[in-house]
Amino acid sequence: MDSLEKLMKDLIESDGTSGFERDVAKKMEEYMIPYSEEIVKDRLGSIVAKKTGHPDGPRVLIAGHMDEIGFMVTHITDDGFLKFQPIGFWWTHNLLHQRVKVKSTHGDYLGIIGGNSLTYAVSKKSNQLMEIKDMYIDVGANSKERVKEMGIRLGDPVVPLSDFFTMQNGEIWGGKAMDNRVGCALAIETLRRLQKEEHPNVVWSGATVQEEVGLRGAATLAHLVDPDIALVVDIIDAYDTPNFRGYDGKCRIGDGPVLVMKDVTMIGHRGLRDLIVDTAKELGIPLQFDSITYGGTDGGKFHVHGIGCPTIFLAIPTRYAHSHNTIMSRQDFEQAATLLTAVVKKLDQNTFNQMIG
Repeated sequence: MDSLEKLMKDLIESDGTSGFERDVAKKMEEYMIPYSEEIVKDRLGSIVAKKTGHPDGPRVLIAGHMDEIGFMVTHITDDGFLKFQPIGFWWTHNLLHQRVKVKSTHGDYLGIIGGNSLTYAVSKKSNQLMEIKDMYIDVGANSKERVKEMGIRLGDPVVPLSDFFTMQNGEIWGGKAMDNRVGCALAIETLRRLQKEEHPNVVWSGATVQEEVGLRGAATLAHLVDPDIALVVDIIDAYDTPNFRGYDGKCRIGDGPVLVMKDVTMIGHRGLRDLIVDTAKELGIPLQFDSITYGGTDGGKFHVHGIGCPTIFLAIPTRYAHSHNTIMSRQDFEQAATLLTAVVKKLDQNTFNQMIG
């Protein structure tokens, strides 16, 4: 395992659903300290590292988000089962009988998401999608008292239990929380690559909190950094599986990073779009394009900060997002890091002035 794969493994296997990102922030800080002159955090927990190229140049923010989707314990039954609510969006097809980790005051406990039994489903000829309100988490306890002895409390976070893995001789990376530890890793890797490079700006690279529940950390981080330009790094669905045949989207894993032209929360800045397209062409990096009619990213907050902040969304295509087992291409990641580094090196004051002029 090389250093890049280890970075991704360490971030994927850190736990941090929205509102509980502290362990992820600690891991990011460990990685960013050697590459920065200063680490700063806002009061919600977002974290960025500062690296000055030219002190009077534009303030460039590169941001992923640390939070993964998960759950919160909201009720304990008399016979020791945990009822829960989702944190972020879950498609319930992905949940039944999956393993989860309940993070209590006494430590972590293995749990299994349960619902109606196979016998019930067969007898009722049921093919309906089970709702989360009808599911529960089984931690092996037989009473509410035993659950309390385990240190499990209402409000405790629950995360998917899934280790980082590779396929195809390390070309495919997989695991939970790809959304958006991929962006966290890109922010760190871009910062690392800038260590021996001159850049005509001040870079703030890191990640926000609570993106999955309303872009909340993006609002506070923008106040902290006050960026002139924001580069959002996140994931997007690939359309290269059988169920997408005939779909308009053409993004595939392994075919390069994706420039997202619009989503529900933001239209990408034209000047940044052109700069990224031209830079990718110069470097021979394949670039895919997409526009989506669902969801959004932290760019939705960044681009309307202050008097306006030119913002663009660069994505890594993935399969099976918001599940225990999302997969992506290492090559796409490395190409995105190369592209981001080159773009940052071009963002001088004159380029910024032309962009907003």
